Amino acid sequence: MKSFANKVVVVTGAASGIGRALAQQLSMQGAHLALSDVNTDALDETRSMLRGSGNVTTQKLDVADREAFEAYAAQVVADHGQVDMIINNAGVALSETVERQSYEDMHWIVNINFWGVIHGTKSFLPYLKERPEAAIVNVSSIFGIIALPTQSAYNATKFAVRGFTESLRQELKDTNVFVSTVHPGGIKTNIVRNGRMKTSMTGDNQTLEQQAKHFDKIARTTPTQAADVILNGIKGSKRRILIGGDARLMDRVQRLFPVRYSDIFGWALKKLG
Repeated sequence: MKSFANKVVVVTGAASGIGRALAQQLSMQGAHLALSDVNTDALDETRSMLRGSGNVTTQKLDVADREAFEAYAAQVVADHGQVDMIINNAGVALSETVERQSYEDMHWIVNINFWGVIHGTKSFLPYLKERPEAAIVNVSSIFGIIALPTQSAYNATKFAVRGFTESLRQELKDTNVFVSTVHPGGIKTNIVRNGRMKTSMTGDNQTLEQQAKHFDKIARTTPTQAADVILNGIKGSKRRILIGGDARLMDRVQRLFPVRYSDIFGWALKKLG
């Protein structure tokens, strides 16, 4: 997809962070937008920031709700007449040891981070296949490539998004639908502040604000920079999009030391803590 002009693009989790930045850049590049989030006030703020002339619709959507997502897909087509791309961006964070984390918390993150991607993909795929050129972009994480302590549930969802999307890509390789997986590193968003952060990755009993401040210190990439990398990656037909020097470094270390990388990153975490 070389241009987003006059394309209808669906972005989930558009009320903040990468989703908001994607909406802003897509709007400036001439796209028509269908934006969703559970936070309608912040979603309205996103809409007020758009400077393009394309048609924009917004909708409160819980991506974990399959029936709601299917109804949303039909509504987007009714409102816009077509869909050319979906970016399954909505996601949440959870930090806790396997022993201590509750089943409720695990269901919560799996339903949003993984089932949300499945719902978005399956709900929109029939409409995307009707277009001469279309794309599905699923946001995983660098934690879909490496695993760290207290991130078991988050890792599980992001590894799942990666596996699901890479399989989907092979199934659709001879169709009009381009498929890409996005692996952001540390992005300066509120994902930690909005998450369920029970225990830090170093095992310390840090408060939520302490964990957020630590994340802010190591997150080097802005949402605007992340959105720019994603959209340029789509234009360049990149099937795997790594965002940030940290993500590229972690990916490289994992390739070189597929077993011992955990020791390397564990040492680095203690140094940064």
